[in-house]
Amino acid sequence: MIDVSLKTMLDISLDAGREILDVYDQDFSVEMKVDESPLTEADWRSHQTIINGLQKAYSDIPVLSEEGSEIPYAERKDWSVFFLIDPLDGTKEFIRKNGEFTVNIALIEDGYPVMGVIYAPVLDAFYFGRTSLGAFKLENASCVDLTDDETLIKQSLKLPTVVPSTVVNVVASRSHMSEETEVFIEELRSDHEVDVVSAGSSLKFCLVAEGKADYYPRFAPTMEWDTGAGQVIVEAAGGTMLRYEDHERFYYNRENLKNGWFLAKR
Repeated sequence: MIDVSLKTMLDISLDAGREILDVYDQDFSVEMKVDESPLTEADWRSHQTIINGLQKAYSDIPVLSEEGSEIPYAERKDWSVFFLIDPLDGTKEFIRKNGEFTVNIALIEDGYPVMGVIYAPVLDAFYFGRTSLGAFKLENASCVDLTDDETLIKQSLKLPTVVPSTVVNVVASRSHMSEETEVFIEELRSDHEVDVVSAGSSLKFCLVAEGKADYYPRFAPTMEWDTGAGQVIVEAAGGTMLRYEDHERFYYNRENLKNGWFLAKR
């Protein structure tokens, strides 16, 4: 595995979070992209901050970002290692000002995520995972004095933090609840007591990693930058994230960058 510092990922995420919150605290305009998804100044400022930080620290590792996804497949198809980022996951939640949006950075090696971080600026919570290390949560992330990866891990909570209970907890998208997801939940209710909570952005992955949710069904399309960081954090916490159609792990850097349905499970 490429030696990427988690402390550096924290610093870059905090810088991006500050740019996002600077826009969040103002009145801002919203553009619509070709696919009808929203775009704000915060998306661009976070994108540029992360790109600059990664290029400064790891200039030899290419970056694929939601806001820079026009890189031709012919150019990136042979990448064995790259960063996959979503500068502002949950733009709809950002626009609604409910605080449920995140900064996502994943390291992909040979098609699979091996390191991922998710930072929620309003919550000031930093989630991180590495396949060989485990998954963790750092609370009050912008206020903690840290010097290196070792102190970051010591100051963080090892995930999961919640033990299983007799109630099955399902987390679903606040913006994208599909009919198929509702059917999945009803099928669970035939054998279990089920509690359903809604959450925005990649915080749903974080709830699974923490053990606060047993399932995160996403029976609707997503893009690779929506899932890379969350997948490795769930997996590093001992969970799984599998494709719905064949129960295989998601792999990355496909030509169209589109994901099929999936189920994340603690």
